[in-house]
Amino acid sequence: MTMNRIAVLGTPGAGKSTFAKRLGERLDVPVAHLDAHFWEPGWEKPETSDWEATHRELMRPESWILDGNYGSTIDARLEAADTAILLDIPRHICLCRVLERWLRNRGQTRPDMADGCVEKIDIEFLRYTWNFAADKIPKMERKFERQGEELTVVRLRSNEEREAFLERLRDE
Repeated sequence: MTMNRIAVLGTPGAGKSTFAKRLGERLDVPVAHLDAHFWEPGWEKPETSDWEATHRELMRPESWILDGNYGSTIDARLEAADTAILLDIPRHICLCRVLERWLRNRGQTRPDMADGCVEKIDIEFLRYTWNFAADKIPKMERKFERQGEELTVVRLRSNEEREAFLERLRDE
């Protein structure tokens, strides 16, 4: 399977950033964490036009891995991608990982986040995480279908499937 332009998607806490980094190392493809490019210091949102321009710039290279969902730009990303990898991890695992990440990074900015965005958590984000599979994944699946055969979709539902996928790439 040839993969040059890869969108890594999934629930918060599914492991998108870690997976994208490992995938980039395995394929020797540059990785961009969308969180690091979207947010401005203090968790401020950019102007829509600024974000869209940034997103277009991230998709300009011949090959890339973009990690993150960002519904406002997902259509453009999927249209440009040749592969979408959906980390469809059970929500209770994702919620635990979100809480663990918050505890581990409390008071600091994690490496895959924009400067000046100190790790935080609130009930709204926990609800978003818990409901992501029901609210967002069906919409993503419809977007995948609209891309037809132009887009290869890989759905990984567990750590074991993720590891097996990465291992298969090593063998190719």
